[in-house]
Amino acid sequence: MSRTLVVTNDFPPRQGGIQTFVAALLATRPAGSLVVLASDHPGAREHDAALPYEVVRAPTGMLLPTRATARTAARLAREHGCRTAFFGAAAPLGALAPGLRRAGVARLVGATHGHETGWVALPGARQAMQRIAGGLDVLTYISRYTHSRLAPALAGRTELVQLSPGVDVDRFSPAADGGPVRERYGLGDAPVVVCVSRLVPRKGQDTLVRGWSQVLARHPRARLLLVGGGPSEAALRKEVRARGLGHSVVLTGGVAPERLPEHYAAGDVFAMPCRTRRAGLDVEGLGMVFLEAAACGLPVVAGTSGGAPETVLEGVTGHVVDPRSPSAVASVLADLLDDPARARAMGAAGRGWVEQRWSWTTIGQTFAALLEP
Repeated sequence: MSRTLVVTNDFPPRQGGIQTFVAALLATRPAGSLVVLASDHPGAREHDAALPYEVVRAPTGMLLPTRATARTAARLAREHGCRTAFFGAAAPLGALAPGLRRAGVARLVGATHGHETGWVALPGARQAMQRIAGGLDVLTYISRYTHSRLAPALAGRTELVQLSPGVDVDRFSPAADGGPVRERYGLGDAPVVVCVSRLVPRKGQDTLVRGWSQVLARHPRARLLLVGGGPSEAALRKEVRARGLGHSVVLTGGVAPERLPEHYAAGDVFAMPCRTRRAGLDVEGLGMVFLEAAACGLPVVAGTSGGAPETVLEGVTGHVVDPRSPSAVASVLADLLDDPARARAMGAAGRGWVEQRWSWTTIGQTFAALLEP
């Protein structure tokens, strides 16, 4: 059986959206059909021992397209007879493609996520991205938004195919029990708006806090549950205190990935009013949290950044709001809390849409077709 060589800096046990995406993609492939070259990380040995394919760890915490990496990748391709190669993030590791072709790899596929849209906006990085694309047979994109940024800059240098992240619809399910989370944070039976994300300015947790008093004016018992950690945590806690919201806003800090479904399930509405920053360089490529929330049966409120609106069927599974207006965000949240039956119907519609369009079964079929055309 011909194997696929996977070259990726983004791989568990390191946590992050790209790492989760890459690992889930690889889990859709037949056992023994892969060999992975990845960067090292604490806990890697124990993690790799449980996988049904070989993982080779380079002695570095950051895998870059150096000569040493190129030699190792070419050696693995030859030793394992790899006819295909997949780059977990095309920028910058896709620069290794020409050397892998010389090593006998016939088909090269590179994935893009969100950061590549920043690359193509900057002259020097754009040229590097163009060179990478020219060495690949296929470059994947995660959303129509990222395609709209990549396609003009790459100007036909390679084929572009959509390969979005998927959702584990068995883990993220309306059957998840949010009761223990509600009990842990003293939420009781209050209506809860939940946001699951890293605490960084782009995600819009600050907008939720700034508009929360407006929600409380209509729903005094409501609670805002901010799940996750990150650089903005201290500033958010300070803002909560300054606004006198300590009784109704809960920040959980970091949460282990396996416990995320129960945190979604603790909410009645999911909201993350993400906004684009830094003149378009800091943007939401897609937003998996919206799809995970929908899979758990929650109505979703998303911001307008990048590909985030593509995760919502407006008025059917949720709403897209102006992320720079705390008042507009609060009004939409309060309206959903006003009508629990409507909110539940949106959640049910979202669950059905995720099962149909965003499950890993569907995404895995696309991935297989890219590797085995």
